[in-house]
Amino acid sequence: MSPTVPWRAATWGAAPGNRICQAPVGTARLPGVAGHDLKADLSRYLQRGRDALVWKLDGLSEYDVRRPLVPTGTNLLGLVKHVASVEAGYLGATFDRPLPESLPWLDDDAEPNADMWATAAESREQIIGLYHRVWAHSDATVAALPLDAIGHVPWWPAEHSEVTLGRILTHMIAETERHAGHADIVRELIDGAAGLRPDNDNMASGDAAWWADYRARLEQAAREA
Repeated sequence: MSPTVPWRAATWGAAPGNRICQAPVGTARLPGVAGHDLKADLSRYLQRGRDALVWKLDGLSEYDVRRPLVPTGTNLLGLVKHVASVEAGYLGATFDRPLPESLPWLDDDAEPNADMWATAAESREQIIGLYHRVWAHSDATVAALPLDAIGHVPWWPAEHSEVTLGRILTHMIAETERHAGHADIVRELIDGAAGLRPDNDNMASGDAAWWADYRARLEQAAREA
């Protein structure tokens, strides 16, 4: 793996002058955690968010992956299209590695929110395929650069546009997980399915009757407040 953030000997929670952890320059290791690779951790969290977002479309009809469930039009396939577009920019053009395909819904003359929904002519396979290609392009950027590599976000104000790869990876994790959370709620509104990922829903155990009783208790508490 490429050299990453130059962590140096430092003190965390110790008296001045006492060094309690030290990593060699040129590695990105969490202080006090042996063998912990920060770039690998960030990449893993980003991929978990990506996988969760795409999973929310599984088993649904073309209508259900596109239907707007809230007044602002949030829909599952549109969330994937949006996050793919955002990631293509942040982990592409920001580091002079633009995605080698055009995204017309991001053009200056595109209608507002064109990246937030899929037209009838844009298939689920096309949008998810784009997202997978963006993953590969982004991962190549991450593999090629150290976490302290400098980039510039073209659409941010000039005085704030200079960033590091580490900052942008953190930003993309937050962006992806935020929209994966949106997708979780939208999917539940469609057919009641919810959870973190296929192998671990990370939810309380309970059948339909338990959840109905739980929701009723919350509704009662809200009315009594």
